[in-house]
Amino acid sequence: MALDRTDGLNSLGFAKAPQDTRVVVAMSGGVDSSVVAAQLAEEGYDVVGVTLQLYDHGAALAKKGACCAGRDIHDAARVAETMGFPHYVLDYENVFRDAVIDEFADSYLAGATPVPCIRCNERVKFKDLLGTAKDLEADCMATGHYIQRMMGPQKAELHSAADAARDQSYFLFSTTQEQLDYLRFPLGHLASKAETRALAAKYGLSVADKPDSQDICFVPNGNYAAVIEKLRPGAADPGEIVDMDGNVLAEHRGVIHYTIGQRRGLGIGGLSDPLYVVKLDPDTRRVIVGPKEALSTRTVPVREINWLGDAPFDSRDAWELDVKIRSTRPPRGATIRPVSATEAEVELVVAEEGVSPGQACVFYDPAGSRIFGGGWIHRG
Repeated sequence: MALDRTDGLNSLGFAKAPQDTRVVVAMSGGVDSSVVAAQLAEEGYDVVGVTLQLYDHGAALAKKGACCAGRDIHDAARVAETMGFPHYVLDYENVFRDAVIDEFADSYLAGATPVPCIRCNERVKFKDLLGTAKDLEADCMATGHYIQRMMGPQKAELHSAADAARDQSYFLFSTTQEQLDYLRFPLGHLASKAETRALAAKYGLSVADKPDSQDICFVPNGNYAAVIEKLRPGAADPGEIVDMDGNVLAEHRGVIHYTIGQRRGLGIGGLSDPLYVVKLDPDTRRVIVGPKEALSTRTVPVREINWLGDAPFDSRDAWELDVKIRSTRPPRGATIRPVSATEAEVELVVAEEGVSPGQACVFYDPAGSRIFGGGWIHRG
């Protein structure tokens, strides 16, 4: 991460010595943020580690595989002790519930497919935690995300990680320009996760071989429905599975158990052609199914757009960019037509299947690695 600078700036981009540069590191207890904190401490920066307790600590202690559990707080504290910098744990349970969990439950009940990790970055880590970093008079805040911040001709720009397999740009599209000016992502240039683990071993960190978290931190084992039922009693009321003409095919055990594009587990037998979930109607408690081609769409309405381009978003009739509509899919060509400064109609060059309200639509430079922001897919 440390680069030889010829412009008089330190590796974080400030015109002063590392020891005079305070950086708050958001520490999840995982290997990525631990390496960021350790490396900055070794370079001589004035490092302050901060870990967020996002839900009940007692429950967290018994939970594996998620990012902010009690053992992860302990791991972050051990890294700070090893490297000799202060570490604080902040109770953000109420903030997290209000800003992330409640919306997750409500949007899931409304038939959407939410991405709570984006909302957490947007509303908790890069808002409240970033505010805390400024209160601590830090020059910047650093995280372990795999994404790059580069200085462009006009301002700081957001770019995809060097390692495409680790790139987290889909989850960080809502980072505002003001936040980007203050944030640093020291791991974004690394070629592989193996490099990160090698650095952790180099610094003697106890988390060097710690597995990556896979689950959303408050959804154990990926069981969304169980969490929703706990948060919203009665959410699993049964209803009808109907075809696109409204013919009743079967009963279901709750809309929350289904997602757009789902094929298996529908409980519909004896049909010659497979059926897929093409729409969820929570108001009537209906799951609408149809043939695979009914999942295809080329027109995607997007709102709450965060734009990171140089010219205003609505200064053009259209932008020719690549877009990604799911984290697991590569960017594809599209024409983005602004409706306002924060709304647009996205026309895909090639139709995509399973475009779902609640997912993000992220904008990419077709000819480079820059991210131009993005927005949220809605029903239109």
